[in-house]
Order: sequence, then C-alpha cells, then structure tokens
Amino acid sequence: MRIQLSDHFSYGHLMRFTFPSVIMLVFTSIYGVVDGFFVSNYVGKTPFAAVNFIMPLLMILGCVGFMFGTGGGALIAKTLGEGEEERAQEIFSLIVYTSILCGILLSVCGFAFLPSVASLMGAKGQLLTDSIRYGRVILAAIPFYVLQYEFQCLFATAGKPKLGLYVTAAAGIANIVLDALFVVVFRWGLEGAAAATAFSQFIGGVIPLIYFGRENDSLLNLVRCRPDRRILVRACTNGSSELMSNLSMSVVNMLYNIQLMRHAGEDGIAAYGVLMYVSLVFQAVFLGYSVGSAPVISYHYGAGDQKELRGLLRKSILLTGVFAISMFALGQMLAGPLSYIFVGYDTGLVELTIRGFRFFSCSFLFSGFAIFGSSFFTALGDGLISAMISFLRTLVFQCAAVLIFPIFWAVDGIWLSIVAAEVLAAGVAFLLLAGKRKQYGY
Repeated sequence: MRIQLSDHFSYGHLMRFTFPSVIMLVFTSIYGVVDGFFVSNYVGKTPFAAVNFIMPLLMILGCVGFMFGTGGGALIAKTLGEGEEERAQEIFSLIVYTSILCGILLSVCGFAFLPSVASLMGAKGQLLTDSIRYGRVILAAIPFYVLQYEFQCLFATAGKPKLGLYVTAAAGIANIVLDALFVVVFRWGLEGAAAATAFSQFIGGVIPLIYFGRENDSLLNLVRCRPDRRILVRACTNGSSELMSNLSMSVVNMLYNIQLMRHAGEDGIAAYGVLMYVSLVFQAVFLGYSVGSAPVISYHYGAGDQKELRGLLRKSILLTGVFAISMFALGQMLAGPLSYIFVGYDTGLVELTIRGFRFFSCSFLFSGFAIFGSSFFTALGDGLISAMISFLRTLVFQCAAVLIFPIFWAVDGIWLSIVAAEVLAAGVAFLLLAGKRKQYGY
C-alpha cells in the first residue's frame, strides 16, 4: 500500500516511509567508501591520504544540492499541504533548473582554483600532485553531484522514496564495479577511482532528471516556470542549515587534517580518512531518517495538523535514540575489522586507527539528535534556527575543540573533540525544541 504524506504516521508507517531514504544515503556513503578502499589497498598510502585531503573541498561544491533539496523540498511539501499542486510543480522546476546552472559554475571555478586551494591547505610534493589528479576528474561531474544530492531529498517530497533508493543503488553498484575495473584491472590508479565516482554521480543526477522531465505518477514534474527571486531566496534561506552543515563539516575536516599533519603526519590523515568514511555510513542513518521524515513534517505543518506534528516529533526522538545506541555499539564492535580492511598493510596505522575509532564512535550517541533537530526546523520553514544548530554543531563547537583539546591530549584530543562537539550540539537542539514548542504548536 502506497504511503501518502497526508496519512497518519504510526511508528511502523514512519519507518516504512523513511527506510528508503535511510538506505539511499547509506548506499551513497558506502560507494564513497569504496574509493578509499581501492585507493588505499591498490594504489598506496599517500594517494589514499590525498583523496581524504581533497575530498572536503569537493564536498563543499556538491553540498549546494543539499541546500536546494532540503530547503526547496520543505517549501514544496508545505505548498502541497496547502493544496496548491500547480504552484508546487513550478517551485520544484525552478529549483532544479537553478541548481544545474550553479553546478556548472562551481565546476568551472573549482577546476581553475583547485591547485591554489590545495596548496594553501598545506599539500606539498606528491600529496599535492595526487590531490589535483583526483580532484580534477571529480570536478567534471560536479553538476551531476549537485543534482544527485538534491534529488536524494526531493524523491521523498515527490512521494517516491523507493525510486530514489533504486537510483542511488544503481549509482552505487556502478561505482563499485567501475572501481574494481578501473583501479584493479586496468591499473588507472587515482584517475580510475575518480572516474568511477564521477560516472556514478552522472547516473545519480541524470536518471532523476529524465524521470521528472517526463509524465510520471509522482507528485512532481518538471514544467515551464518563470524566474522567481523570492522563491529562490526562501529555498536557499530555509536550506541554509544543510548548506552550513556540509560547508562547516568540510571546513572542519580540513582543519582536522592540518592538526593531524602536525601531530601524526600522513598516517594521521590516513587514519582520519578511515574514520570519516565509516562515519559517513553511520551518520547516513540519522541523515536519511531526517531527510525522509522532513516532507511529512512539512506537509502536516502546512495542513495545520498540530496533533500529528506532536506525534511525529515524539516518535522521531525515540527512534533517533534507538539508532544512536545501535550505531555506538556497532562502532565499538567493528573498530578493529574496519580498520584492518582499509589499512591492514601497516601495523602502526592500524593501531592508530583503532584507537581513534574507539573514541570517535562515542559521538554517535549524540549526533543524531542535533541532525534531526536541525532538519525538524528546516521542515517547519525556520531556516534560521536550523542553521544555528548546524553552525554550532559542525563549525563552532568542533573548531574550538580541535584547536584546544590537542594541547592537552595530543592526537587523542583530536578524536575527543568530535565527541565534545556532538554533546554540546545535542544539548542546544533539545533546548531549542523545548523553547519553540508553543510557537509551532508541537
């Protein structure tokens, strides 16, 4: 039975509706991890460090898609809840067309400035060369990367979360197969791994574009529309928290790399790369649930159903708690096996990675609450509060901690700084949820 945004959502209903979004983002994270696995094991430690070094910069460019997808998705779902279907189609189309233009512009600028930015970040010698080699191939696919991120959010808004899962699975499988072919069989090295990722992003961006460009049975279609600066500003403002979250995360990752280079050298960057790859998969559970539940929250807020809104918040907090405990337990159990998969060829690096993993997985107990809190306010159209949570979580708290903690605990302080930032962000999210309950009626 097809689940509608207008339905009453029990725990089972909510899980079934959000499950495809969770799996979709987990898939996206996993096939990003595959690049790291093949580069680390078949190309070398320095190229692996280069991928981890330059990836935050590439993610900064692609995360524009999350801004349009989350901010625009909430606006579209609210408009649907108000019964203005034709207007929702126009908003959807305007957002997609604008994101394509932004993707092209980002690709051109990124290609021109990549060497200078990588050098400013501290890359030298072979690390700099490898970072540029990998980054320039990925930059060619940035417009599709933007669309892929955007449609991962908009499939749920269109009432087609399962279709989003299928597209993401197709892109992920293509990346895995092509990584094996290009890196292991053809021996194309870094360029092969980058080409595999770029092709998977092409699949993830173009297939949805074709689907929504034709007649379909979803809630959304690409139609003719006129430029509307007001709508774009609202979408961007509302999605600014997700943009801020991804921008800040990338900036913070670069700061972590700088600190690790100082305290542990290239081994530190490689170990952090493993943690980031695995963290992307674990955090994708929280992010996927938030993305999947956001259209439901926006719809019922637009429809003025405060009772359903209260139920959605209560159920979401409980489910996030269950996910948090599960992710922490998995992180502790899998610290050793996952470290060996990526860097088993270097005993010292394995020990460094496992130790970091033990500390790092404690952050999963808290991160989901801040992620959902930010997404909840985005769904309500309160981009300012959402951005505040994201800004504090991903930039202020982490930057402060990673600059201060290593003074006292060296490398361990770098791992602990992530945990401290998530604890503080979760506290802020709960305070804001409590403080805004009367204003939004939840």
